Amino acid sequence: MSRIAKHLLPDTAVENKLGHLEIGGCDLVEVAEKFGTPVFVYDEEHLRSRCREAVEVFGRNQVVYATKAFLCGAMARLAHEEGLMLDVATGGELFVALHAGVPGSACVLHGNNKSIEELKMALEAKVHHIVVDNFDELDRLDELHKRGLPRARIQLRITPGVAVHTHEFVSTGQDDSKFGFNLRNGDAQRAVDRVRSSASVEFVGIHCHIGSNVFAAENFEQAAEIMVNFANQLEVAELTLGGGLGVAYVESEHAPTITQWAKALAPATAKLRSGTKVFVEPGRAIVASAAVTLYRIGSIKHLPGIRTYVAVDGGMSDNPRPVLYDSGYEAFLPARINDDRTEHARIVGKHCESGDVLIDDALLPMGYKVSDIIATPVTGAYGHSMGSNYNKVTRPPVVFVCKGSARLVVRRETFIDLVNLDVADSV
Repeated sequence: MSRIAKHLLPDTAVENKLGHLEIGGCDLVEVAEKFGTPVFVYDEEHLRSRCREAVEVFGRNQVVYATKAFLCGAMARLAHEEGLMLDVATGGELFVALHAGVPGSACVLHGNNKSIEELKMALEAKVHHIVVDNFDELDRLDELHKRGLPRARIQLRITPGVAVHTHEFVSTGQDDSKFGFNLRNGDAQRAVDRVRSSASVEFVGIHCHIGSNVFAAENFEQAAEIMVNFANQLEVAELTLGGGLGVAYVESEHAPTITQWAKALAPATAKLRSGTKVFVEPGRAIVASAAVTLYRIGSIKHLPGIRTYVAVDGGMSDNPRPVLYDSGYEAFLPARINDDRTEHARIVGKHCESGDVLIDDALLPMGYKVSDIIATPVTGAYGHSMGSNYNKVTRPPVVFVCKGSARLVVRRETFIDLVNLDVADSV
């Protein structure tokens, strides 16, 4: 196998005169030397391009970026600047968005177990709407209204009974789900009846989300048909068809574009009653392939007749997806972008777990060595956002690259950060 597949790299990725890979006009080897490793490197033009594509096909302020995929102040501002609203699933995500200067009116609150404090925070911030997940949440909104808070503008999350081809942990639209009001068992209609007679909420629409990293367009089409029929029956003003569009992580995979996703939804949404506004919630499709993670090789262990282990200075703390979902990734050396990748190796992290495997069977060029910079592409979603301090490893920085400039948007954690929340023992 030769060089890393182009469709796995950020939009601006090119080879420079040194044979190194550049993204956003920045040499990745130089980025690693300047900011250290591990480091998340995001192509800002790629991020903006995906935002603009989504706005072009769905409409301004009808695309709600799923911040769980990747959130920091810089990303919140970028999405808002490009005409996207922000989907926040916790008080913490809402706080980050507001702190970044995004108005509450450009945010949507999600979550299957929102606390009364989170709901209060959302109402005080005047979020665009709250996606209500269960009857207990409606009880909390009733309580807050009795305390004098304004009526909540809400959509009801509906479980449409659509099973998708993805990992069971990120499948959400089937009947057996922790999310939403079940359509088949009558809970959805009972919720509609309740909110239509409630003084504490303004019922504006319905919502669904069938799963994450979904490649099959027919899954989206099926869910859209069900939701459009229910929306027409209820005569609601808004319909959210969720997100979940998949991306390619390995060379053999190819995923629909955002534009192709819109075309898949179009036959169903064309049947909506006039005036119903459609929202979508992409996350992974906006950010995943915009980033690469750079590591440094720390050790190489050859076990004859078994395998070769290549250990890097990160691992499951900055990319837990391989451990959680058995997700596949590719690897390459940014300093030797054109070299044939012919050597098999298992790329592992530095954590005290045998399961700390980033790539089970990676291909690398001959002659790789300790201290080389190694890169894994398509790490822009659910790496930084799901990162941890396991083994008290400090979380990596985030760097945005654009037009030859590399800017730090999230600094690397320090050892002092690891103890800042400790409470001194009292005497």
